[in-house]
Amino acid sequence: MRKTDTPQELSPTPTARRSALGTKVASTVGVAAALAMSMSLASPAQADTGSHERGPDPTEQALEARSGPFDTDDERVSSLGASGFGGGTIYYPEDTSEGDFGAVALAPGYTASSTSYSSLAERIASHGFVVLAFDTNTRYDQPNSRGRQMESALEYLTEDSDVTDRIDTDRQAVSGHSMGGGGTLAAADDNPDLQAAVPLTPWHTQKSWSGMQVPTMIIGAENDSIASVRSHSIRFYESLPGSLEKGYAEVDGASHFAPNSNDDTVAKYTITWLKRFVDNDTRYEQFLCPPPDSGGWGDDLSDYRDSCPTG
Repeated sequence: MRKTDTPQELSPTPTARRSALGTKVASTVGVAAALAMSMSLASPAQADTGSHERGPDPTEQALEARSGPFDTDDERVSSLGASGFGGGTIYYPEDTSEGDFGAVALAPGYTASSTSYSSLAERIASHGFVVLAFDTNTRYDQPNSRGRQMESALEYLTEDSDVTDRIDTDRQAVSGHSMGGGGTLAAADDNPDLQAAVPLTPWHTQKSWSGMQVPTMIIGAENDSIASVRSHSIRFYESLPGSLEKGYAEVDGASHFAPNSNDDTVAKYTITWLKRFVDNDTRYEQFLCPPPDSGGWGDDLSDYRDSCPTG
């Protein structure tokens, strides 16, 4: 079992808050053969497989390390230059020799600031993502408001920031903690074109997300006394449609504040889900399917469930 993490945000006190074959067969075959030959001569860049592998082959050790294969830098976003959210910090890989990167908006929890998640944001960026850990307009904003601010943060990150040249705008994801986790669910529910969502010990009054179309990994904490897994994370997970790529990872012995503390297990499954679904990098599937051990002595997870994604 783990030590209980030190709280960095207050307990929420929220209000309630979504063919026809013809006669020219020989000609068709000839055209098909010519097309196949032309495709075989194409360069790998022209024959896009849809995968965006970045970095070396992953290992458990690498995912649990405090930093990934990419050196990172950061850039502050002033609240005066932000529209629809309260500013924040962008963390991004310095080296672009492998190509561009997916974009992630990371929302704080109730009363918390973006600085509480700087270590987690930098850690995600070091695995090949451009991450905007943002501040909300007020520290008391409710989950749906935080979800709308995520959309604004992604728009700024991909269209107006100084690092847009590093970003593939077709690859975007959202993540957030507590009410920011609830906002993650709301943002993903409203934006089905997103590639992934990772709510971290999420809190929301809405319990059903049966219309979700975005691959979602919910990370809960076994000893969460603010957003108990039975009332929040597990209910959210069980409400997701059966056809959806989805996962639930419950961190053994952890409190509601595990995401603030740069918890290795939180980071591991957040990064794994983003790599698998934002980058479509099937090298990371090994950490999801077959399911990792859970519920046993010494296991990092007290509970784990997923759709066992196979692409």
